Amino acid sequence: MRQLGVSIYPSQSQYEADKEYLDLARKYGFTRIFTSLLEIVGDQGEVINKFKKIIEYGNSIGMETILDINPSLFKQLNISYDDLKFFKDLGATGIRLDLGFTGAEEAAMTRNPYGLIIEINMSSGTKYIDNIMSYQPDIDYLYASHNFYPQKYTGISQDHFEQTTSVFNQNRIHTGAFVTSQHGELGPWPVQKGLCTLEHHRNRSIHTQVTHFRLMGTIDDLLIGNAYATEDELRTMSQAYLNSHPAFEIELFSDISEVEKKIVLDEIHQYRGDRSEYMIRSTSTRIKYKAEDFPANNTVPIKKGDILICNNHFGHYKGETQIALTDMDNDDDRNVVGRLTEESTFLLDYLKPWTSFVLKKI
Repeated sequence: MRQLGVSIYPSQSQYEADKEYLDLARKYGFTRIFTSLLEIVGDQGEVINKFKKIIEYGNSIGMETILDINPSLFKQLNISYDDLKFFKDLGATGIRLDLGFTGAEEAAMTRNPYGLIIEINMSSGTKYIDNIMSYQPDIDYLYASHNFYPQKYTGISQDHFEQTTSVFNQNRIHTGAFVTSQHGELGPWPVQKGLCTLEHHRNRSIHTQVTHFRLMGTIDDLLIGNAYATEDELRTMSQAYLNSHPAFEIELFSDISEVEKKIVLDEIHQYRGDRSEYMIRSTSTRIKYKAEDFPANNTVPIKKGDILICNNHFGHYKGETQIALTDMDNDDDRNVVGRLTEESTFLLDYLKPWTSFVLKKI
């Protein structure tokens, strides 16, 4: 089951602001909270009570909290890994180990009597998960999530992400990753330039980030790393991840016909299975609209990401919808009616044959 989540940072925020944010997120189907308690600075009781209050409020509206911790917090609170009652009393659904133990401890923790989820870090690229699995953890209570990265240029690469994630997928571990709000300014550290997992996501819209994860299909839960995302970002993320079909954001040209506009925006398209390296073909529109007229218009050279409608010059292929996967010549038989937004064109590389999708005008 896929879940959406937001992050809050009670050590640096006010309860009412966090509460309002959680209410807004819940409205759009968000059910997870990430928060960070790597160390306690100041009055220990006061800090713990602040976390407990907002975690309990999240629980009351159906949002579960995973608390990010590291081994030094166990020492600071005089807690042992074999007794996690403190976190249960705090109201947490689980804990995330920012830094792990030896593997045996993590496996033992998954068998805790409180039903707490134990979430581990999946970004390191070591044999860490293999070591944990050798101690026979209860994988129903073992989750994993990638880190987020506040410094520009420090997020993980696409290749590293795919390598590390595949190991967890093979072990059937529930996975998570972070996207960044382009408006959030709050994180666990004083300075942050966004809080994303993948570096190339840092300056992209939340729709593009989320759609990319959806098309890859390797991550279960997506969370916004920084606070506070806008209502529009929360709504957009919910639609992009939870709607029936992935959506590509596009720009339509102004001089296209009404029937071309209808084909592009109102139809559910499907990537034809006998794939071409040159284009994505959505062929059902040529059947549905075979009686329509498609005069040649804007038959310019084709660029990757262009949306094409076959015109009358193409005979019985007229009305077919296509999306260019590479630059091509145009033999006067394809009308260029719009294009994917520049930042989202790379998503075409992740669309698989027979996938249905929709095109959404920005």
